[in-house]
Amino acid sequence: MGGTNSKAAAVIEFHKTQNETSSSNSSPSDAATDRSQRHCSGDEAAEQCPLTANPSVLLNATCKFFRNPANFPPDTALSLPELAAHDMCRQRAMCKPMKEKEMEVLKKRCGGSWKLVLEYVLVGEKNYRREKPQVVAGSGHSIIVTAKGDVYSFGANSLGQLGLGNTEDQLKPCLISSLQGIKITQAAVGARRTMLVTDKGSVYTFGHDIFGWEDTTKSESINHSSSPKLVDSLSGVFVVQASIGGYFTAVLSREGQVYTFSWGRNDKRLGHNTDPVDVEPRLLSGPHGDAPVAQIAAGNCYLLMLVYQPTGMSVYSLGCGQGGKLGLGNKVDEGLPKLIEFFQAPDRRPLSISAGPFHDAVLGRDGRVYTWGWSPYGCLGHHDPTDGENEECVTVPREVASLLGVKAVHVSAGRYNTFVVADNGDVYSFGWGSSLNLGFQDAGDVLAPKVVDSLAGLDEKVVQISATHSYDWHNEGAGFVHSHTMVLTESGKLYSFGGAGKGQLGLGLKLAEGYNAEGNNAVAVPSRVAVDLV
Repeated sequence: MGGTNSKAAAVIEFHKTQNETSSSNSSPSDAATDRSQRHCSGDEAAEQCPLTANPSVLLNATCKFFRNPANFPPDTALSLPELAAHDMCRQRAMCKPMKEKEMEVLKKRCGGSWKLVLEYVLVGEKNYRREKPQVVAGSGHSIIVTAKGDVYSFGANSLGQLGLGNTEDQLKPCLISSLQGIKITQAAVGARRTMLVTDKGSVYTFGHDIFGWEDTTKSESINHSSSPKLVDSLSGVFVVQASIGGYFTAVLSREGQVYTFSWGRNDKRLGHNTDPVDVEPRLLSGPHGDAPVAQIAAGNCYLLMLVYQPTGMSVYSLGCGQGGKLGLGNKVDEGLPKLIEFFQAPDRRPLSISAGPFHDAVLGRDGRVYTWGWSPYGCLGHHDPTDGENEECVTVPREVASLLGVKAVHVSAGRYNTFVVADNGDVYSFGWGSSLNLGFQDAGDVLAPKVVDSLAGLDEKVVQISATHSYDWHNEGAGFVHSHTMVLTESGKLYSFGGAGKGQLGLGLKLAEGYNAEGNNAVAVPSRVAVDLV
C-alpha cells in the first residue's frame, strides 16, 4: 500500500497547478495535506477541497488506480476518491442524521457523484455559515449566533423581535435563555421579526407576525410573539437556512429544496397559485427542476436562489421585477424561478448571492463582484463621474468595474448600500450612508466603492459583514435610526457602527431619533460589542 501511495503522490506532483505550487518552507505533499485538512475543517481561507468535483478530474484521468473500484464497504464499487468523498459527507453535521437512502437521493440530484455532493454541501455551509459564529442586522435590532449555538439579541423590541419574553428595548446583547439546550445554526431577520434554525432542522420564530392577516395596515391585525415558537408546519422539513422578505419567508432544506409561505399584500406569488395570504409552506418548483439549491436570499418582494449543477453554480430569481431586481433584462414580475442567463458564461460563475430589499450583489467564483437592481445613492457601485446622470436601475447583472483587480471573498447587500470584503483584508462600502452605516466619519452617500479605513485599523481579518437588510414599511421615516452595520472578525470579535436610535449597535447607546453631530460621531467608528462569539 505504501508503494501505491508514493506512485499516486508522483502523479499529483507532476500535474500540480499554479495555485498549488509549494513554498520553500514546506514540501508539496505537506502543503496539499494542510490545504485539504483546513478546507474540510471549514477554513474559508483554504483552497477548494481536492476531492470535490473539478480538481480530481485530472487525477482520475491519469491514474487507473484511482478510477477502479476500491472494494471497500459500504459500497465496494466506489473508487477511492468517491469513497473518501462519501466519508467526508457523512462527517458533515448536515448529513450525519440522513439515512443512506436519503443520501443516495441527494447524490442523484447532485449529478451521481459523492464528490459533487461534497462540493454542494461545502458551498452551502460556507454561504450560510453553518456551525460558525454569525451576526444579522435587522431594521432596528440585531441577532448574534455563537459558535456554540447560543443566541443573543439587542435593539428594538416593540413586538418581541428579540425573543426575550418581553417588549422592552435592549441596549446590550442579551442571551435568549429560553433556547438553552437548543443549538442554533443560522438566523434570519426581517422587519421586527426573527427566525432561527436549529442543528436538528427545526425552525423557531418570534416578533411581528403579519403573515396570515388580510389587512396589515390595521393595528388590530398585528399579531406577535415575544418568545421563540416552534414552526409546526415545517416539522416534516429538515431546514438548513431561512431567509425573510418583506411579506414572505423562504426556507431551504438539506436536500436542496425551497419552501415558501406567507406571501401577502397580493404581490407576485412565489410559484404557487394559492391565496396571497398563505401561511402553509409549499414546495417551490420550476425550471430549475431537480437541481439542488445551495443558498437562498430574500429581497423585499423577490427571491434569489443559488442552484448547484455539476458544471457550475447558476442563479435563479422570481417575484417582483420592478427596478430590474430579478436580473432578467426587464422589469417584469415572475411567478416561477427563472434562470439569470448572465451567469451561465464560464467566466461569470457565481459563488454566493446577497439580496438587499431592492438590489442584489453576487460574488463570482473568481472573486469578481456583480450588482443590479434599483440604483439610488450609488448602491450598485457603477457611478461614472464623467456622466452627469446615474441610471435609475440596472436590469442585468453588471461587474463593478472599479473593483477590477480586487479579489472579493464576501459581499453583503443592505438597504441601498453594499459591502465587499477582499482577500487581502480590505473592506469596501458604497451607497446610502446617511446614518454613518458605511463606516466613514461623514454622513453622506458614497457613489463608488471606497476602502473603509476605520476597519483596516482594527488589525483584524473581517469574515462577515451584515448591513441592515430589511425595510420596515410600518416605520418608513426611521431610516436614519435603523440602518446600521455589524462586522464579525476571524477571531470572533464583533464590531458595530451606524444608526443607534433603538440600541441596535449593542454598545449601551440609544441615540435620539433625529441625528445631531454628537450622535453621529459616537457611532461613526466601528466599536467593539462586548459578547463572546467563540
